[in-house]
Order: sequence, then structure tokens, then C-alpha cells
Amino acid sequence: MIELFVSSLVTFFVIIDPPGCAPIFAGLTAGTNSVHRRAMAVRAVMVASIILLGFALFGEALLHALGISLNAFRIAGGIMLFLIALEMVFEKRTERREDRAEKVKAEDPVDISIFPMAMPMIAGPGSIASVMLLMSQSQGIQQSLVVLAAMLTILLLTLGALLAAGPIMRVVGAKIEAVVSRLLGVLLAALAVQFVIDGIRAALAAG
Repeated sequence: MIELFVSSLVTFFVIIDPPGCAPIFAGLTAGTNSVHRRAMAVRAVMVASIILLGFALFGEALLHALGISLNAFRIAGGIMLFLIALEMVFEKRTERREDRAEKVKAEDPVDISIFPMAMPMIAGPGSIASVMLLMSQSQGIQQSLVVLAAMLTILLLTLGALLAAGPIMRVVGAKIEAVVSRLLGVLLAALAVQFVIDGIRAALAAG
């Protein structure tokens, strides 16, 4: 059981990548207050947990019933993530936020907890495929619970990383934050393209 827990833990850590999600979250929530940022972090992890748990228990049957492949899911998620990355690189989010602030002072900041943080950044094609594969390989309720425990451990670690990202980014200053946000946008775009490439490659191999 210990070996299964460790292997599952490592798998989820590499796929979900809490240290990698944190700076992206900080870049997407730049300019929002700490209360809203904290709420979005908690909401993102909670929604991602529900999604992953749902796919762990019913995912394979659901996708099969709908005729949807993980490859198609990976391609769609990559395209949506690429659009977010473009906004980060060209600071379109900042421009829209400033315009909105001038027009409607009381309007709440944009909520990015569901998309793109909960899905596809945390509960993306990779993590969904991983939890489905690990659950399908588990024999008995005990092993399934071990896999779910490893997944929840990484999700809690991800929550801690997201909560710590804002204060860290505030310390470095606005100008450095803007530079970092653009650099992360480029990396996020590359990640999104990789999602699409992997999905197309796997679909062609399967066909």
C-alpha cells in the first residue's frame, strides 16, 4: 500500500505541478484583493477536487457514453488555455480590468477559479487521465482509497501553493510582476500548444 501511495503521489505531483500552478495563479489574479484571491484559490481546488473525484469514480463510463475521447478533451483544453495565455502576454486582462474599474467601481474582479485554474490547469486532461488510469489499475476498495488519498494530498499542497503565491508576487513589485506575468504567459502558451500536439498525436496513433 505504501508503494502504491508513493507512486500515485509522485504521479499526481508531476501532472498537477503545484509549484507551476502557483505563479500562473498569481499572474492571473494580479490586481485583485487578498480576500478575493484566497476565495478563488479555495474555490479552484474544491472544484478541481470534485471534477477529479467524479472522473475517478465515473469518468471512463461517462466519456464512453458521450463518445468523447481524452484526446479530444486535451485538444479543447489546450486551445482554451492558449487564449488565456495570449491575454497574459499582451496584458489584455489588465486593460479590461482598468476600463471596467473606471466604468463600474463596485464591480467584482474577474473570477478565474473555475477556468482556467480548476480546469484545465489543475483538473486537466493529464490529471484526469492519470486518476482514471490509477483507479482502473487498483484492485479492491483499499487500493482505490490509497489512490484517492494521494490525489487529495497533492490537491491540498496545490491549495497551499496558490495561497502563498499572491504575497510572494506582491513582495517582488508591480513591474517585476508584469514581466513575470508575460513570461508565464509565454510558458502557458507553450503548455497549451503541447496539450494540442499531444492530443493530435495520440488521436492519430489511435486511428
